[in-house]
Amino acid sequence: MTILVAGATGNVGRPLVEQLVASGHQVRALTRNPQKADLPAGAQAVAGNLADTAGLAQAFDGVTAAHLISFNGEDFSPLTNGVEIAELARKAGVRRVTVLKGDVEKSPLEEAVEASGLEWTHLSPVEFMSNALEWAESVTSEGVVREAFPEAKSAMVHEADIAAVAAVALTADGHAGQEYWLTGPEALTPPDKVRIMAEVLGREVRYVELSRDEIVGQWREQGYSDEDIEFFIMMRTNPPEAGYTVLPTVEKVTGKPARTFAQWVRENRAVFGG
Repeated sequence: MTILVAGATGNVGRPLVEQLVASGHQVRALTRNPQKADLPAGAQAVAGNLADTAGLAQAFDGVTAAHLISFNGEDFSPLTNGVEIAELARKAGVRRVTVLKGDVEKSPLEEAVEASGLEWTHLSPVEFMSNALEWAESVTSEGVVREAFPEAKSAMVHEADIAAVAAVALTADGHAGQEYWLTGPEALTPPDKVRIMAEVLGREVRYVELSRDEIVGQWREQGYSDEDIEFFIMMRTNPPEAGYTVLPTVEKVTGKPARTFAQWVRENRAVFGG
């Protein structure tokens, strides 16, 4: 059984490759630059990306299960070639697929795999814990996190848990036709996250509240579009209930409790100055 992992060097793809290899599975890792992928021994890195259907035939050859992402890894726009990808997978003999969603709305790829006859499982994670990496510079240099909307809650999920659910769905029966909403074990506000970070790092990290105008100005300086900013504000002021509702899905599927934000910080403490 060979499993194809698209986006193999991404936040979810990398831990998925690591977990599958550790469990003894043959893994073909799809990445734009195999030479720089730095994947674990035993993973076969192949060049390609899902947005380029013409270059995928070799990647799918001999594959029986595949982890796909519904968006272009370069600009995060929904893939438009979903029908072609699903047909290529079906013809290659792929039986099971997981699709990592990038939006609440159903993507063309999701629609295509549902209509293809493949055994599909959709993965719908809420906010990634790795979003906290944007605080790394200010935490390291100043011991400060500057954020707005202090009451906004997020049931943020560890990327390795998303990968763990994908690994089960790709290798075990009973997950076809499911859409799994994936969360961490707690809903946290920005001040909650900063408090946990300080506890794990063992030093003071202060939360400095920004006004709405200040955070919008910061996003504009970082090059975000008006559409992006509108989305950011909506997610912080009127988020969908799924974004802050803790669900037991990770533990139900994997048999292990969802990883905490404290665990994520411990794993990444070097990025925040140790």
